[in-house]
Amino acid sequence: MSLQSKPAWAGDDLLSRCVNVLIQTKPIYAVMKQQARQVLIKTAERNGISWRQHFENLAASGIQHQLSQLTNPQVTYPEYYQVPFHAYDRGNLCWEAAFEAEPATYAMALRVWKDEPLTWEAAQARLRGSFHQTLAQYITQPVQDILDIGCSIGISTLALHRFYQQQQTVPIRTIGLDLSPYMLAVAQQRDVNQEISQWIHAQAEQTGLPDVSFDLITLQFVTHELPGQATTEIFREALRLLRPGGHLAIVDNNPKSPVIQNLPPVLFTLMKSTEPWSDDYYTFDMEAAMQSVGFDYITTVASDPRHRTILSRKPCH
Repeated sequence: MSLQSKPAWAGDDLLSRCVNVLIQTKPIYAVMKQQARQVLIKTAERNGISWRQHFENLAASGIQHQLSQLTNPQVTYPEYYQVPFHAYDRGNLCWEAAFEAEPATYAMALRVWKDEPLTWEAAQARLRGSFHQTLAQYITQPVQDILDIGCSIGISTLALHRFYQQQQTVPIRTIGLDLSPYMLAVAQQRDVNQEISQWIHAQAEQTGLPDVSFDLITLQFVTHELPGQATTEIFREALRLLRPGGHLAIVDNNPKSPVIQNLPPVLFTLMKSTEPWSDDYYTFDMEAAMQSVGFDYITTVASDPRHRTILSRKPCH
């Protein structure tokens, strides 16, 4: 990846190394991660998202009792998943992360269009819609079986399922898969009408799902949380799971986005403090990795000011 296609604060540049030294200094890191968290909380509550109330409601709901039912005892957690991120010492493996994921997701969408007077509902609809519209433009064959990898609490999964279901009369089978049973517990509770066929606790690199059983696999805002080697292994698993002609679709931060490249120093420092694999992500050639495992690369589209959608297809032969 050329230097011009990644932010100066990522990779092995001097600025990036300086930021990383700050992050590795424990007292400074502790302050950074709390400040990063406060940025999201303030964005949410300024825009009518009741962050603290949402947390308290879930904490009092008794959802904790569902954890054992959703946990797959055969799952092992890779090292990259057990490091602190998103300002949580246990990453996604805790109730705090799961209880705050919904308001954090809504706040993230607001920050994409922070200079526009959007409600959080409108920002969220635009974020999801920009991805869905790109899929509709490039995927012309029917989609009936969908796997959403790294589904978190299911916001992406439900939106994607409803997008395809409203276009077809036959039932769409959609599965949400995540490595955090805490997130899946919240996803299952949010899925009040049981629209999603299954919520699965599994490692994305080894899902245990049958060969050639999906038409579309998505990773929505997941790959920036992964080292490149894990991403490549997930691509290899997706190739196994897709039917010939099936599609792999990714939406995530766009290294070439002017917004991303020109983040103020305070913001990119705070972001890197909660995203341990940022350097890996912003210097990783996603398109080349897809092709290296056997996908036919289709396109990369700047689907909104901060994010890109990358599409590839499993060969038909």
